[in-house]
Amino acid sequence: MPKKILIMGAAGRDFHNFNVYYRNNPDYEVVAFTAFQIPNIAGRKYPAGLAGNGYLNGIPIYPEEDLPELVKKFKVDEVIFSYSDVSFNAVMSKGSIALACGADFRFLSGEHTMITSAKPVIAVCAVRTGCGKSQTSRKIATLLKQMGRKTVIVRHPMPYGDLEKQICQRFASLKDMEEQNCTIEEMEEYEPHIREGHVVYAGVDYGKILGEAEKEADVILWDGGNNDLPFYKTDLHIVVTDPLRAGHEYAYHPGATNLRMADVVIINKVDTAEPDDVEDVKDNIKRVNPKAKIIEAESPVVIENENSRVKNKKVLVVEDGPTLTHGEMDYGAAYVAAKQYGAKEILDPRPYAVGTIKKVYEQFKHLEDVLPAMGYGKEQMKELRETINAVPADIVLVGTPIDLAAHLKFNKPSVRVTYFLKERTTPGLKEILTNLLKREKI
Repeated sequence: MPKKILIMGAAGRDFHNFNVYYRNNPDYEVVAFTAFQIPNIAGRKYPAGLAGNGYLNGIPIYPEEDLPELVKKFKVDEVIFSYSDVSFNAVMSKGSIALACGADFRFLSGEHTMITSAKPVIAVCAVRTGCGKSQTSRKIATLLKQMGRKTVIVRHPMPYGDLEKQICQRFASLKDMEEQNCTIEEMEEYEPHIREGHVVYAGVDYGKILGEAEKEADVILWDGGNNDLPFYKTDLHIVVTDPLRAGHEYAYHPGATNLRMADVVIINKVDTAEPDDVEDVKDNIKRVNPKAKIIEAESPVVIENENSRVKNKKVLVVEDGPTLTHGEMDYGAAYVAAKQYGAKEILDPRPYAVGTIKKVYEQFKHLEDVLPAMGYGKEQMKELRETINAVPADIVLVGTPIDLAAHLKFNKPSVRVTYFLKERTTPGLKEILTNLLKREKI
């Protein structure tokens, strides 16, 4: 009899693990997925058209809190943990539930889930959400473009809509994002690459995605999400760390695995971190991965147009959502800019939060004077706009990778806060990429 499998996930790694390891595998039957971290995933099904043989009705997706009942109901043999950016303690507290209910608790390694590409693959990953992975990916894509190489970005999955329509998505223009009903979270990752002239792929089936991306790429750039492992076998694995959360690089899953696998480790934000924390991160890298090349980098923030628009003003700070929520950061780039450019007061948005935005504050109690830009669907985007418009601020500081005001139409002035990767040490990324291209004869 095939083993009965339940996959714990968050609409990303879980679907990928199913596709490459369990789909059409007669030794296993996946009886259910559970969903966590991302709203509006539970209650759906992984469609029959994607699930393959033996799943005529698709595979149901349940809330993770139903795990004990599901293990017993379906007589589950193995629970497979398949999402990222989770502390070791949290992972094993979930594992203890599975074990207590009589199921084995298991992880799938990168070796069993990475797909091999015919083209060179550069992966940019991190040890936590919010380390600066996206700005690192953008810099690498820019460097490769300057070297005359056609780089296609494959982004870690964010399939929050109709899964059958999102099997393999290609984004080459801002219109493509509009036509495919992208959420704020998707636009934040795709739009900066698109504006630089790069093609972005994402979706659900990363085998099909890779086949399409290879047709137009000299180099595949894996732009990882959360602190997940790459979905593709890498020729260069770059991992970003954050000394503002020193110690997290070896205490979160699977970021600690990324750290051990890395060819290059970037210590970002050294301009705002305490020197002792930078040294602690450096020591931790050398202890677990002494062969990795270490690059120190700054993450300077810049306000567009003149700085006087912020000075002595009451400001609302809006930051990248996942960085603040499951990334557990207290603040982001916009908060740093508010302090740096002399804001009179940073307003507390919590009294004005509505709907699911209010629930975010109830769940993530460490958040105070910042508003996470949560936008997992049209309704939540509407609630985010209502919250922003209700706060009696003179101006909104937006620290998200996209121009949020253009998408949500604020009722008050706003300025964007941008940030970029500035390397401190040499040789750096340019030299490393040059050596890779020579080695691969691209």
